Amino acid sequence: MWDPKKYLDFADHRARPFFELIGRIDAEKPRRVVDLGCGPGNLTGVLAERWPDAHLDAFDSSPEMVQEAQERGIKARVLDVNDWEPDAETDVVVSNAVLQWVPNHLTLLAEWLPALPPGAWFAMQVPGNFDAVSHREIRALATEARWQAELAEIALRSADAVSSPAEYAAVLAVDDVEVDVWETTCLQRLSGPDPVLEWVSGTALRPIRAALDDEDWREFRTELAPRLQMAYPARSDGTTWFPFRRIFAVAHKPSV
Repeated sequence: MWDPKKYLDFADHRARPFFELIGRIDAEKPRRVVDLGCGPGNLTGVLAERWPDAHLDAFDSSPEMVQEAQERGIKARVLDVNDWEPDAETDVVVSNAVLQWVPNHLTLLAEWLPALPPGAWFAMQVPGNFDAVSHREIRALATEARWQAELAEIALRSADAVSSPAEYAAVLAVDDVEVDVWETTCLQRLSGPDPVLEWVSGTALRPIRAALDDEDWREFRTELAPRLQMAYPARSDGTTWFPFRRIFAVAHKPSV
């Protein structure tokens, strides 16, 4: 279960890659714009403002996120990305920090691109930090004896949750499709007590939260906190630097 409020605790940091991504889309008058995994809808409105004449199709697999988006005035719906198919008027597709949750997303990309109409744009970004210390500490704690039984069925994502930039380029760059692929590591300045713990609680720890009751969840966070504090020590001014790598890809199909 997603917690939209927790996810939005770091809205500014989470929004930055979105703006970097859509800045590379040069579509003028798209007919249909798809927000593939709209989350709480806080960024979907940006797409509506940029292309006000387009039909905006926003969806997410999380009912909690969709409800939050609807409360923001977004006409969002519940749909799994595995069940989505582009139609003949889908001129822009934006996938912002979604596909890392979809194990077979390379296969989906290979199916979606040919189905998009001539001149269409496909833009995606995924976090590339699954081998960071934060995620390694989460996986290490989850496999300790205290937690093995309760978390045995949880498939925590490792570095193979996303592909390399070269692999994304290879899948997208077919049939004269123009592809722009890059990666960025942002050094995020976080503040507050246990800021890295709070950050991962909104995303990476979500499957663990869903598997534990309230008491065990508090205990797991309590055990994880000092590990993250050691890995990401606070500066003298109370802030913490948190490196975060992201992978971007923008594909533009040739017009007929």
